[in-house]
Amino acid sequence: MKYAILDCYTDEAAGLGVPSYLGTYPRYIAGFLNEPVYYLTIDDLRLWKKNNSKIKVTKPSQKTDILTYNLTKNYKNIAKIVDEIDTLIIVLGVHVPGKYLSAVPGTIKELIPLIENLNCKKVLTGPAVFGTQLFGGKFFEKYEKKVFDKIDLKMYKFNYEDIRDFSIKGASLLKQIPDIRMIEIETGRGCDIGRCSFCTEPLKNKVEFREKKDILEEMKAFYDLGARYFRYGKQTCFYTLPKVIDLLKDTRKYCKNLKVLHIDNVNPVKVMQDKDDSITKAVVKYCTSGNIAAFGVESFDPEVVKQNTLNTMPKIAYEAIKKINKYGSEIGDGGLPNLLPGINIIFGLLGETKKTNEENMKWLKRIYDEGLMLRRINIRQAAIFEGTSLYEKSKNVYLGKQRRLYWKWRNEIRQQIDFPMLERLTPKGTIMRDCYAEIYDGKTTFCRQLGTYPLIVGVKERLELKKFYNLEITGHMLRSLTGKVYH
Repeated sequence: MKYAILDCYTDEAAGLGVPSYLGTYPRYIAGFLNEPVYYLTIDDLRLWKKNNSKIKVTKPSQKTDILTYNLTKNYKNIAKIVDEIDTLIIVLGVHVPGKYLSAVPGTIKELIPLIENLNCKKVLTGPAVFGTQLFGGKFFEKYEKKVFDKIDLKMYKFNYEDIRDFSIKGASLLKQIPDIRMIEIETGRGCDIGRCSFCTEPLKNKVEFREKKDILEEMKAFYDLGARYFRYGKQTCFYTLPKVIDLLKDTRKYCKNLKVLHIDNVNPVKVMQDKDDSITKAVVKYCTSGNIAAFGVESFDPEVVKQNTLNTMPKIAYEAIKKINKYGSEIGDGGLPNLLPGINIIFGLLGETKKTNEENMKWLKRIYDEGLMLRRINIRQAAIFEGTSLYEKSKNVYLGKQRRLYWKWRNEIRQQIDFPMLERLTPKGTIMRDCYAEIYDGKTTFCRQLGTYPLIVGVKERLELKKFYNLEITGHMLRSLTGKVYH
């Protein structure tokens, strides 16, 4: 049997696999197959169908084509590969839609015409087995069973005993990727706090954690292949991991010369339960600058918190923000604070009224007025998936009633909070080090540091792409920066 894995990129509440990240699913599947396997991206297929696998040079007046930006080393041979393989395993699914700088995840609708005429067995796996949606404020996009020979849940949910072996073998997939990747490392799955109305995580997984030894051996396998950028991102709360401080310490022993070590999701309740603040201190000590503790606050409206069984009341979130600022606000080697909180806000939840954003603004203004910092505020509309209580209770109510308010509320937060917060975080003259030049938009190059939710910096010249630059910040937009090369 000859296999190819087609990565259409994944984005979930507890895991990111959109470039510059390399998600866990293709790697585990490669280890499971335990034989030579081709790794392809949706970008490879797009370029093959669109331009016979020939890359077009971007003219100075054009924007980089991010639909075909993330090519593998196999892109020139796609026609030959798809002709010789027996099985194409497709990894696809977005559960928390976002805005991506240099990649576009594949959708079911896009995928079908790309693969329907291929003469091989087609297997769908990944979050899409529960549905997928690239845009917030919509119901999930269902897959069409007739297009696929199999919908494989097993390859989406390997048990941790199997992953111990698969994750190490699958690291070799990195050899087929010509560009730098942030390696998303899974530490646990499932949520031990509750069941937020919109979240698919409790539907997919029971609560369990990987052994520290298994995590470190997987990291070492990637490290030995040249990977230097990592995130512990595949969990609902980093603070709940057993022996989490030992994991951070030992990571630095196994992988001495990391360029980036970041975390992702953190529950504010767990931050406050860390009585001696030892976990927060360890994250600041052992991780690298620009790190974010991403808080799933979702709403500061107490009524919305109650109706959607959210994890955190506003007062607890506020106190956790203060605590992270206390220990993490010092500027690190990369030019940004070592560790700051990030806030997730979701609109379209149960119980939402015109008062909801008044509550959001009240708490966000308090945070700003007290001199605290938020590294980023993610604002999105809820994507509605079958099996969640939001799906059962909302039907079409939100989509027809409150959607018109989303952009007004979003813009209010952007203008009144995001902009001044960004000025506080990165005042003019800040030097951000090791910014990676990713795409062009005419004569502007957009760069960012590799890491978790990195800030985008626009430079008014065409820098050579896929190179690192130190940048001096010269100005601020609503959510991004302007800068120039610092010599």
